Amino acid sequence: MDDLLGDVLDPIINNPLMKLSTRLCVLFLVVFWAALVFWTWRDASRRGAMPWFWALVGIMFPLAGWMIYMVVRPPEYADDAHERELEIRAREAELLREGQTCPSCQKPIEPDYLICPSCMKKLRKECVNCNRALKLDWAVCPYCKTKQ
Repeated sequence: MDDLLGDVLDPIINNPLMKLSTRLCVLFLVVFWAALVFWTWRDASRRGAMPWFWALVGIMFPLAGWMIYMVVRPPEYADDAHERELEIRAREAELLREGQTCPSCQKPIEPDYLICPSCMKKLRKECVNCNRALKLDWAVCPYCKTKQ
């Protein structure tokens, strides 16, 4: 029976076109494997995610390593995260330059507000003599020298 199967498959397996197709498929798989390893290494280095480790995982476990990396990789590039942090810091500095913000709700407030118009938190107290806005912990009004 094995001889009969060998006789049937032998012309197909030894066909020069079949050998060429097999070699081209193997070449494609090798190039695809190398491209996956390179892409994984490059993407991991841009995301700050241990590029040599993930390249090694991609070499040892070609398709499974790449799929695992795709699941656990950082969601954004390291440059994008750094840029976002810089934008947040710049916006915070701009808010501090432009004016004060409520310590409770972080909405912009004027320096002479007694309460926050958004969250109703008490920000300052009113002087009993000159009616100017004073900090809550001040015992004397710096404008009219009146004890509070």
